[in-house]
Amino acid sequence: MTEARSQTLWRRFLEHRLAVASALLLALFALLALAAPLVEASMGIDARQVDLFNRFAAPDAQHPLGTDEAGRDLLLRLLYGGQVSLFVGLVTALASAAIGTAIGLAAGYHGGRLDRFLMRFTDGVIALPLLPLLIILAAVDLHKLPLPADWVRSESVNLYRIVVIIALVGWTTVARLVRGATLSARTREYVRAAQALGAEPLRIMLRHILPNIASPIVVATTLSAGAIILLESVLSFLGLGIQPPVPSWGNMLTNAQELIYASPRLATYPGLLIFLTVIAFNLLGDGLQDALDPRARATRLR
Repeated sequence: MTEARSQTLWRRFLEHRLAVASALLLALFALLALAAPLVEASMGIDARQVDLFNRFAAPDAQHPLGTDEAGRDLLLRLLYGGQVSLFVGLVTALASAAIGTAIGLAAGYHGGRLDRFLMRFTDGVIALPLLPLLIILAAVDLHKLPLPADWVRSESVNLYRIVVIIALVGWTTVARLVRGATLSARTREYVRAAQALGAEPLRIMLRHILPNIASPIVVATTLSAGAIILLESVLSFLGLGIQPPVPSWGNMLTNAQELIYASPRLATYPGLLIFLTVIAFNLLGDGLQDALDPRARATRLR
């Protein structure tokens, strides 16, 4: 990408004020989540320390947002929960994009039987009822699978399981977008020239086609991150996602559902963070789409 084109894309993105504000908000959430250990050290509080004599404490100098039903600091729980929720959203979105890109490139470039097989497989995955499928996969007992016992008993196993489960079914949109873009790109002169020079198909796909179809991949990945955070929250809310004592915004909502009248802030804060994060990812995706593909913005304005 030339410097002039980069400046043009950057200028178009800055014109989308909601997208810029969303990017700044997401960056703020990410920085605060990463700074959770520093905040914990500066406050002199253990985020996991249970204090039943200090349950539902009101906000004060020591606990800026108060405490939860177990006497733990709510601010620190939200920050550590943000680490988990944002990690799941971003890593799963990238993994889904990688799977979808590989399938879409292979289908679009090779065509024929491989294209028909991969697209029928994609249609089959799309036809599956997503939430019931995720609930079934999340409920699988890992102790009955041939996996290392230490890994199965670790606190982070549910985190990685959610990433794998959602990535295995969340790649379909990217695959269809990449296939369509690849079908168009493979007829271009630079691809035909590479073929005439004897370049290998894999090299053509990675060096000549993929950089020129990156725009829809970036937009789709950004938009899917918000949806994935929402899915993780739903699974955690149902008790099938991230399990305590590891906090996530979803399981914090689960713990607060029976305490909504006694202490509404326990549900308000994680619910508001989920809402703002999902909206911010969607607005950021819209801004990137307008910057990378001006025709999309013109179509919406008609």
